Amino acid sequence: MRDCYIVNGQVYIDRTFVNKTVAIHEGKIEILDAATKVPEGACAFDAAGKKVVPGFIDVHTHGSVGVDVNAATAEDLEKICKFVATKGTTSWFCSVLTDTKEQTKWCIDEFKKHKAMESEGANLLGIHLEGPFLSTEYKGAMPEHLLMKPNMALLEEYQKLAEGNIKYITISPEVEGIADDIPAMNALGITVAIGHSGADYDTSWKAINNGAECCTHTFNAMKLLHQHFPAIMGAALESDIYCEAICDGRHLHPGTVRLLIKTKGIEKVVAITDSIMAAGLPDGNYKLGVNDVVVEDGDAKLADTGVRAGSTLTQDVALKNLLAFTGRPLEEILLMLTENPAKLLKVFDKKGSIADGKDADLVILDENCDISEVFVGGKRIIG
Repeated sequence: MRDCYIVNGQVYIDRTFVNKTVAIHEGKIEILDAATKVPEGACAFDAAGKKVVPGFIDVHTHGSVGVDVNAATAEDLEKICKFVATKGTTSWFCSVLTDTKEQTKWCIDEFKKHKAMESEGANLLGIHLEGPFLSTEYKGAMPEHLLMKPNMALLEEYQKLAEGNIKYITISPEVEGIADDIPAMNALGITVAIGHSGADYDTSWKAINNGAECCTHTFNAMKLLHQHFPAIMGAALESDIYCEAICDGRHLHPGTVRLLIKTKGIEKVVAITDSIMAAGLPDGNYKLGVNDVVVEDGDAKLADTGVRAGSTLTQDVALKNLLAFTGRPLEEILLMLTENPAKLLKVFDKKGSIADGKDADLVILDENCDISEVFVGGKRIIG
């Protein structure tokens, strides 16, 4: 791969913007002094008046541009990779909604086929299983007849088939016996999140103390805080676990977003899309796993119940929403799309910040925080 240089930009390093040159060599980052001369004939991108930031990481998405993860072939997954990269997302985890054993295994096989391909878009880093060990009370878009009690043998079978690429799972703490299985899930290399849940406070804390590290789409599809019964919501807010947040202005009121950040701290909130196949497309009829979904005015809801079912959000829009909702500086907001998800899913050694030797997953933002250029592993995607 040809060396490239990004010059004259303000580069986001150690949570602040500094005037540096970023060299890209064999897909990796090297930070150079701003006065460094670019070798004659070398590839150079002038980022004057712009900001160079780490690529965004989406740990929870079910699809986009007409592709539903539960029905996605390897080629379909590549369509998502190409689309989300144009929105600043340089890495993502495909979220498999609760489905039959056969279909879940098929999804895993297609993931592996994609992994063997050379992608022209964002990195597909792993699989997120949203279920099947979830509560029926707060199932949201989950097909109730496919929800089940803990089954470590099944999860081990999935992980063996996935060759260790199941990196993330959402479970409901109140499902009998599930909290006791969290250490075994962690031993399989899976980060555990709690959600889709009406769990009480003590049960939720048991899951957290046993190794759960995140709360799935916080405030949504869960029992909310009551002064006498804090429930899962209270445990999520009080503890040090990460909290996912869908910042589309529909799932969470801007005031709720501000409250979440103030309560948890900016370092513990992860901005996700929870997007479905309708992201990037007009209103209409779509699918989310086995569910029929209707999108009106960009709002996705189950056709039969009207329950909200994922979003049509992209991370470039999430960034601008968060800036508008909170009034906080870009330096802080970026953590929720870069460093925090990288730490949650254990990829911060390679991604989530701009530092020597890390993967050259970079986004260049203009003065309005719109996407100007995107690089994935040093390859220029747009610009």
